Amino acid sequence: MSAETSKSATSGHTPMMQQYLRLKLEAGSVLLFYRMGDFYEMFYDDAEQAARLLNLTLTKRGTSNGQPIPMAGVPVHAMETYLARLVAMGESVAICEQIGDPATSKGPVERKIVRIVTPGTLTDETLLPSKLDRPLLSVFLPPKGKAPKYGLAWLNLASGQFRVTQCDKEALESEIHRIAPAEIVHADSFALETKFAGSISHTADWHYDLNDANTLLCQHFQIDSLGSFGMTDMPAAICAAGALLRYVERTQTQSLSHVQHIMVDHALDYLVLDPVTRKNLEITETISGESRPTLFSLLDHCETPMGSRKLRHWLHHPLRANSQIEARQTAVAAMLTGRPDGPVHPHIALDNLRTELNAFPDLERIATRIALRSVRPRELASLRDALARLPQLQSVLRNQHANAERLDVLNDELTLDTHLHSSLQAAVAAEPAAMIRDGGVIAAGFDAELDELRTLASDNGAFLVELEARERERSGIANLRVEFNRVHGFFIEVSKGQVDKVPDDYRRRQTLKNVERYITPELKGFEDKVLSARDRALSREKWLYEQLLDTMQDWVQPLQRCAQAIAELDVYLALASHARDNEWVAPQLAEHPVIDIEAGRHPVVEHTIEQFTPNSCLMNHDRRMLLITGPNMGGKSTYMRQTALIVLLARMGSFVPAAAATIGVIDRIFTRIGAADDLAGGQSTFMMEMTEAATILAASTPNSLVLMDEIGRGTSTYDGLSLAWAIACRLLDHNHALTLFATHYFEITRLPDLNPSAINVHLAATEAASGIVFLHEVQEGPASRSYGIQVAQRAGLPVAVIRQAKKELDRLESQAGDISQLNLFTATHEADDQQSDNALELTAFRDALQELDPDNMSPREALDALYKLHNRFGGES
Repeated sequence: MSAETSKSATSGHTPMMQQYLRLKLEAGSVLLFYRMGDFYEMFYDDAEQAARLLNLTLTKRGTSNGQPIPMAGVPVHAMETYLARLVAMGESVAICEQIGDPATSKGPVERKIVRIVTPGTLTDETLLPSKLDRPLLSVFLPPKGKAPKYGLAWLNLASGQFRVTQCDKEALESEIHRIAPAEIVHADSFALETKFAGSISHTADWHYDLNDANTLLCQHFQIDSLGSFGMTDMPAAICAAGALLRYVERTQTQSLSHVQHIMVDHALDYLVLDPVTRKNLEITETISGESRPTLFSLLDHCETPMGSRKLRHWLHHPLRANSQIEARQTAVAAMLTGRPDGPVHPHIALDNLRTELNAFPDLERIATRIALRSVRPRELASLRDALARLPQLQSVLRNQHANAERLDVLNDELTLDTHLHSSLQAAVAAEPAAMIRDGGVIAAGFDAELDELRTLASDNGAFLVELEARERERSGIANLRVEFNRVHGFFIEVSKGQVDKVPDDYRRRQTLKNVERYITPELKGFEDKVLSARDRALSREKWLYEQLLDTMQDWVQPLQRCAQAIAELDVYLALASHARDNEWVAPQLAEHPVIDIEAGRHPVVEHTIEQFTPNSCLMNHDRRMLLITGPNMGGKSTYMRQTALIVLLARMGSFVPAAAATIGVIDRIFTRIGAADDLAGGQSTFMMEMTEAATILAASTPNSLVLMDEIGRGTSTYDGLSLAWAIACRLLDHNHALTLFATHYFEITRLPDLNPSAINVHLAATEAASGIVFLHEVQEGPASRSYGIQVAQRAGLPVAVIRQAKKELDRLESQAGDISQLNLFTATHEADDQQSDNALELTAFRDALQELDPDNMSPREALDALYKLHNRFGGES
């Protein structure tokens, strides 16, 4: 909209509403919090939307341009509470502040949008979850080119970490879930196909222009070429990064000085976990969406929010390179063993390190808020106190824990210039006010002018006592008092009965029921001087605070490195403590695909039941598939998940819950465990099951770990059995993946006869007088029974139903050759073999019939075909 058009559109409104409408035009579609005194007000559609979302009272503020103005507001002191609720709903808010002086303004006081808060650009302590990163992701797909790649760029504004990557369309969903953004931004004309449920924003298409993006990034990082970041051959990522930087700069009023570099995220560095696998393994969220019990909630013994966030990141980014994992393992082991000649026991050394780390605030986010100049006084005070503890932390780490290269590097990064601490010690009061606007933030003795103004503003007791004595003597009023309050300032108070003695130079200031309050020229002069001193002291204090922030900009980067070092130490401490308390061991790492776990345990489940039964697992080139049979509730899914979780823990550098373990190179973990109808997406349970299976068959490699649980159960027995058999064969013969394949189709247990790389194991169970007993032990060989009816009996089905089911089972078993639903488990191996032979022969007979075309056969051809069928399937068969 042009300036002339904008002026014409607002010409019928009051000056203040004209100002509001201009600012609203600048804010665009986001809500505008318009500061008016002690409230942030919203008008028109914003007021109606905010009233609905926040349950505010919707009122009207007169009329403008002949129409009533809907209005809703929130108090300034409670703004962050309401802002947090809006951001949690995925809304964005523009904050408009009064920047002019109401006392000197002619017309509406000058106002300006100082920042735009979106779900992906949060930096305020009160708005951010302490243990969770909230990155902003930019997605770009070039409109031209052969097989173009998506460009992804994401920025964690609260820490300054800026990353980019490129990926194929097939990997886009997995990458989005790995990054876990709070907000995605893309071009206006681009249609992003994703199941992402968070906030999605749009920006102009030209922001994704390659030349413009390249220029903007080079200007921000003050470099001549992005080649120093390894991005020259990543045009789509450059476009995404440039648009992202422009989007973030628009939301912030301060420069992004803490964003110092871009890191290229190579997908091949990490073990790939698709969205389904992240959900099924319950890494940081249960299948039902709860935050606990999960692998993260189990391991999160971190003392700092920074440590918790890094632990979460490591769990979602297990590594492929053994060298990086070994460095982490060595650091954990060093904390566990302690220093052989150290002054304390290793357990005490761990506790000492925990005590030191517990004293540190969220340095990472404090450093960011210093860079954005939004840091609060009490955060600076906590930073000052934390810096005083750094030498002690270094001493504990150096003297009480064993040598490890990674720990030595981190200890060096904890070293900061002592001038930073001394500056804060001198400048910030011991117990500063919460906000700079309240005063009392700068320490006494830091600035002579401020000290003088504070003395003038506060040291008025002697003058008032002297004035009161003189006025009593002059007026003859014995009970005359000189007082002060914040509303009316200084005054002389006289009782009603003494009013006739008041001198002529007294001027009435206030009348109350029993007293009159006066002001004199002398007292008024003193009041002006005192109040002026207070205003000047507050103004001086704000200026000094800004100067302090200026001097601290050079320390933002060292602070961020120090924060990262503390976070990593915190993760090692958490992993070491959990390993010590739960008898976890360091896994051996191999350079080939192998999983050899001795007496492994499910890390989460073992804490939720009274006694957990450990089980071993061996998978390698000669044992690529374990065919797992056994009754429902026997522990098949737990066994599969614990294997995957032990692999994940080993690949992120942790110790593992086992007696011993060797874990080789794994590139991906796939899971097909359970399913639910996706009614909104129009997919049935079986359709989702087949979709997940198709993904696994398309992407798994000999280095992949695949978990397949009850594949094919969503359709008829013959269809399900055929699909399960074919999928198992494909995984064995084509993908060569390490596979845990749980099934109730007993026919599949014959697969090892055809391929020795498949091995039968089962979860043992037995029957007792009280019913079925689950042993939860993994034993070699296939299961002999399904125990389905026994499990149903334990579930509480009526006795009559159980009795009828047993009769029907007996009848079906006696007619096994004729029924459509196969009896999957029988009492003897001879019956097993006979039933399997019948099923396979029937399948072959069907296939042979389907190859015939009776409509186009001559009588002679039909007779020949009949003889062939007789010779193949006739006789005693």
